[in-house]
Amino acid sequence: MHPVIPSVLAATSSNSGSSAILQLFIFALIGLAMYMLLIRPQRRRQKAQVSLQRSIEVGDEVMTTSGMYGFVTGFEGDIAWLEIDDNVQIRVARQAIQRRVDTTKGETAVPSDDGTKSRHTKIDDPSSSTPTDED
Repeated sequence: MHPVIPSVLAATSSNSGSSAILQLFIFALIGLAMYMLLIRPQRRRQKAQVSLQRSIEVGDEVMTTSGMYGFVTGFEGDIAWLEIDDNVQIRVARQAIQRRVDTTKGETAVPSDDGTKSRHTKIDDPSSSTPTDED
């Protein structure tokens, strides 16, 4: 038997063992990075959202996830009543409340003109009324 062969086999097996440990370390590092960059911030946002929804009280101005603004007028379990206009109330799930509107900063639920009011359509223009079948 040649003395070179056992040393080559020993070097090859020790090389593959250290590369396997290195690969395992890299996969663990990738898993840790995914947890730190994806899972942990998402859990933090969820906890903050739940605490916000629990802290909402009657009289607070809120915005729903669909972008509707209103004042909270009451709760029935997991349902919140929002007054969106004078004497107009809707029921929404408490989980649909996205944020509290900060009225101290001047945020309000007053709609602003986005430039579409100046455009007239057939519906808006009274001179383009169509004849009805009542004649």
